[in-house]
Amino acid sequence: MQAATANLLLPIALGVVLVILVVGLWNMMRGGSASRSQNLMRARVIAQFAAIVVAMAALWLSGR
Repeated sequence: MQAATANLLLPIALGVVLVILVVGLWNMMRGGSASRSQNLMRARVIAQFAAIVVAMAALWLSGR
């Protein structure tokens, strides 16, 4: 993965986290199912981990 690719993937990864967070909050505010909220929370945690990995890769590659 090159630095330019990592820098392109970072906003995408953060956008995915934001979308999952908003959908989860929307589900909670409208009184949706608890099972769906739990699945969205798990997906958000996985997406946040991926975003951190991409951010760390971008930092590491930019320091080369």
